[in-house]
Amino acid sequence: MQTTEPRTTTFGPLEIDFDDRVLEPRAWTQAQSQWAADLLAEAPEGPVLELCAGAGHIGLLAVAASDRHLVMVDVNPVAVEYATANAERNGLADRVEVREGDMREVVAADERFALVVADPPWVRSSDLRRFPADPQLAIDGGDDGLDLARLCLDVIGAHLLPGGAAVLQLGPEQHGPIAAEIADGRWPRLVPGGVREHGERGCLLEVRRPA
Repeated sequence: MQTTEPRTTTFGPLEIDFDDRVLEPRAWTQAQSQWAADLLAEAPEGPVLELCAGAGHIGLLAVAASDRHLVMVDVNPVAVEYATANAERNGLADRVEVREGDMREVVAADERFALVVADPPWVRSSDLRRFPADPQLAIDGGDDGLDLARLCLDVIGAHLLPGGAAVLQLGPEQHGPIAAEIADGRWPRLVPGGVREHGERGCLLEVRRPA
């Protein structure tokens, strides 16, 4: 049974509030934030975009040690509320903007980003019953688990600056099919990069737009 009672967890140096209507921050996903922060050191000038932001923890930690501006996007109004509050709680509100809605609609056509962080739902619809404690909206990735990952790549392909990079969180072993689709030219501006696997918890795929 879901509860709207707020809880607080630590995520690296950050204090993150959430409740059962958004996905609980997983400690291992600090690896995604750290990889993104490392990539920022060589990324072109420009802001950072986080897709499927949830409570905002991954994107906030990715930019916390930099001076980059961050745009966070989520379709869930509860997630947007928490992401906004978490930016304020951690002293980052002056360089964070949170947007609610379809990621394809709330990012303007002329906006460009130096780095994108994406944490799309990746559980197959047929497997949702395996995760009864997680909100369905935050984990349902469609028939093959990759529907939202592909939407994220549509946005990344349209809005990533030349020389920029993205870090995409996927389910175990899902990086292979997605990397193959990128290599086959589904997103012509993008090329697959490195992969970091985290066992049954998931994996991280780097995607780049060559300069």
